Amino acid sequence: MDLSKIKTLIDFVGRSNITELTVTEKDVTVRIFRASQGQEAAAEPEQEAGSTTSVGNDAGTDTPSRHEKTYAVKAPVFGVLHRTPAPGELPFVTIGDEVEEGQTLFIIEAMKVFNTIAAPRSGRITHLTEIDDGEVETGDLLAEIA
Repeated sequence: MDLSKIKTLIDFVGRSNITELTVTEKDVTVRIFRASQGQEAAAEPEQEAGSTTSVGNDAGTDTPSRHEKTYAVKAPVFGVLHRTPAPGELPFVTIGDEVEEGQTLFIIEAMKVFNTIAAPRSGRITHLTEIDDGEVETGDLLAEIA
């Protein structure tokens, strides 16, 4: 399957209401899916050692209360996570940044296709993965927005 067909399939999934598409041509299978918008997580997510960092609590008002909902931003695909638009540039976001819905947070490179990961809602980044230019699995926690 050539790259233009894959790009066409990605565009199709992006424009449609479907959340997953699997296409097999000859001996190549391409699976394209997207995470649903507004996925919720608990205010205190389960964490693997070293997988996320959290906002410091200098004055006691910077961290969300236990009753405030946070939204998890999870990896929709397996690939290499890039926190910057290009090597040597500043990251898209850092902990504590205010983001707008639709703002680019990361890029995941999968099969030479660069997938932009956007903020599902407006808010403040409270958790951020430490992975940069490393592999992430589908469903890995990348960030949380309060």
